[in-house]
Amino acid sequence: MSQPERLSDTLYHDLISPPEIQAIREEVRAFADEFIAPRAYEIAHNDESVENFPRDIFDRMAEKGLFQIPYSAADGGRGLAHPILATAVTCEELAYHSNSIAAIFDVHCILAGKTLEYASPELRKTYLSKVINGETVGAFATTEPAASTDLSARSVRTMTYRDGDHYVIHGHKRWITNSPVAGFILVLCKSETDGMVLLLVDTDSEGVTVGTPDLKLGNRGQLTADVHFDQVRVPVTHRVGNAGDGLKRALSALALGRIGIGATGVGMAQVVFDHSVQHLKTREAFGQKIGAFQHWQFLMAGRATQIENARNLYLKAALRLDLGAKQAEPEAGMAKFYGTELAGDMARDGIQIFGGYGYMRTLSADGSHYKVEEVYRDYKITEIYEGTNEIQRMIVARQIFGKEITG
Repeated sequence: MSQPERLSDTLYHDLISPPEIQAIREEVRAFADEFIAPRAYEIAHNDESVENFPRDIFDRMAEKGLFQIPYSAADGGRGLAHPILATAVTCEELAYHSNSIAAIFDVHCILAGKTLEYASPELRKTYLSKVINGETVGAFATTEPAASTDLSARSVRTMTYRDGDHYVIHGHKRWITNSPVAGFILVLCKSETDGMVLLLVDTDSEGVTVGTPDLKLGNRGQLTADVHFDQVRVPVTHRVGNAGDGLKRALSALALGRIGIGATGVGMAQVVFDHSVQHLKTREAFGQKIGAFQHWQFLMAGRATQIENARNLYLKAALRLDLGAKQAEPEAGMAKFYGTELAGDMARDGIQIFGGYGYMRTLSADGSHYKVEEVYRDYKITEIYEGTNEIQRMIVARQIFGKEITG
């Protein structure tokens, strides 16, 4: 199906983003249109495997400098005045064509890369430079078979202990994005002496075993797998932050990440909206265009308003951080649950608008396929990862009622 008109260009008037951010949006959009759009269907429908990892697009993002966007000039980045806002806008534009690519970028640049800004100068020089130039793929491991939303010391079972100038890790992480192709993983561990620590582990270290990629409902280009650590020795110098700072660093990364996930929700909602409007304006039923029916006119007017609100929320949350705020609540939590749930609502509407065509992965008669089915599968994980939407509502409720009431 042909690419539809980008209706955000006429419906949305960005009075929040400064000129450098609008230029980043144009740059990333042009990149995504050229390199991601032609591969999006294949990425979304191939089963997960190391061979199917979209390495060509990853390498091209590095080549075109997209991995430089979040970082300071001192670290080899672009040194933008509003790096968090630029990163969030990048997530939206990538997700418009492929939420898998947006998720790879999110974990590589936000969870792994931005967390390395708290590492020692030596680690930053060695590993952050590799993240920025695409020499390696970064991963971030907090989730375990029995610990995901709750990452407290009582729940985390991946253990570490000090042995001279090394930590020794033993444990098991689950659903670790990028791990099958990663060069390093930031691992949240629990130590009896040092509390929660975040350790940088090279994936080729003795005792590290990365499992076969999981087969998922959607986001099939985003590889996840279990990672086992069997007495893995890691230099103490590979600790990110101080002893006891691990949970703080992990939660800080996830808080930043949820702004990016809110932005990906907007990207997915926008692409389905655009395809749906094109279909409503061209498909006929009962002698008139489907878009002539008032039901669809009113519904799409409502969705356009929601996309406007969702985009403003994530832009505002990111801008607050760029302007020096310690945290971006309640906007960050709102942006995450509002944007991702909107993507789901819009995807359901899109399938209904396309009817039987929208339900097809591929129509056998002519090989045609439609974006709405892909987004319907991809959006769901965004309501779950990097802090479930229920948790985001708890965060917002805490802003309303205070911790003394909400706990």
